[in-house]
Amino acid sequence: MDTLSVAAIDVPAAPAGCRRTLVERARWQWRPSDGGDPAADVQEFLAAHGLPLDDLARPAPDHDPDGPCGAALYVSAAAGALIGGAPAGAPTPSPALPEIAVVVYGHTDAPPPPPPPAAGPWRLGDWRESWTPTQHAEAVEAVRQAIGRGDVYQVNVVGHAAARYTGDPLPALTRLGALPGARYGGTLTGAGWAIGCASPETLIELTDGRLVTRPIKGTRPATAAGARELRASAKERAEHVMIVDLERNDLARVARTGSVRVDQLFAVRRWCDLWQAESTISAVVADGLGLADLLRAVCPGGSVTGAPKRAALEQIAALEPVGRGAGMGALGWVAPGRIDLGLTIRTAAADGQRLHVWAGGGITWDSDPWAEVAEAAAKSLPVRAALAG
Repeated sequence: MDTLSVAAIDVPAAPAGCRRTLVERARWQWRPSDGGDPAADVQEFLAAHGLPLDDLARPAPDHDPDGPCGAALYVSAAAGALIGGAPAGAPTPSPALPEIAVVVYGHTDAPPPPPPPAAGPWRLGDWRESWTPTQHAEAVEAVRQAIGRGDVYQVNVVGHAAARYTGDPLPALTRLGALPGARYGGTLTGAGWAIGCASPETLIELTDGRLVTRPIKGTRPATAAGARELRASAKERAEHVMIVDLERNDLARVARTGSVRVDQLFAVRRWCDLWQAESTISAVVADGLGLADLLRAVCPGGSVTGAPKRAALEQIAALEPVGRGAGMGALGWVAPGRIDLGLTIRTAAADGQRLHVWAGGGITWDSDPWAEVAEAAAKSLPVRAALAG
């Protein structure tokens, strides 16, 4: 591997006032070969290190200044599928990354260490796609045929690309977090791997006993005409409402009965040079709900799987030639009384030799295969540009 520097702690959704004083205290990683119940193991590991998350409705205890601040939590799309009893999909193209990582942080009074010496000039090679545009379009058409048979209503189809690099990839991954609209901008690193995130999408947030998810579905260029077209598109609105219904059902599994509501439907937000449609769904957390059951209910996110979720995951496993790796999973911050996990769209990962990116979109009966290919490329373009520097 070209040197992968040790970064200051910059976990997406970590408390802004804490980031410069955080220090790692403990770490747990999981791969499918480890077996067990990973959702339960995450919850048990956090509890063992002073972060009890077995009853999310319980008010957060008074903060202990000598105790942990919170933890980074990363769950890949494949791990999320396995947690829910669904197929994990094709093998990951970046096996150096774990499928789940939990990193517990405390505070330190010591100043952050100076950055290490540069590892030579940064150079990023040509991107190599895991499927051709024609193969992507054929996968879209295969989903349309599955919809026509009544197997599914919608499936999110995702492509992957990788590029070799020289130099330290961490500054490139850090640049992603500065992209406009990156609500979950930041990085997470491990031995021989790193993830950079520019996601605008909330998978699940918990504050003051209330759960919130903000699915994004529907994309147009960030022009006045693009905004008008997105708001007027019957196809995009139908696709969006399907996922809103799916997310309502996911929240209903872990919410107080009758508390699920749609707070905002089909709001148009900007990410880089794209308009995207976002809704906000909330619910009161059920008494006694633990983090493990919350992860089982919401992972992987409905906007990057489809409806019904289990049937969509079966289509994804059959159609995508390369696993989703760090893409389309969850990454963020957990602590008693506060959970904030972003969905890892607009995300890249580095292993010892290559950078990896993923992009795709939701397919419905009205989808045009070549328009879907173009939309995925538009979503990937700002990420690749930031990585190239």
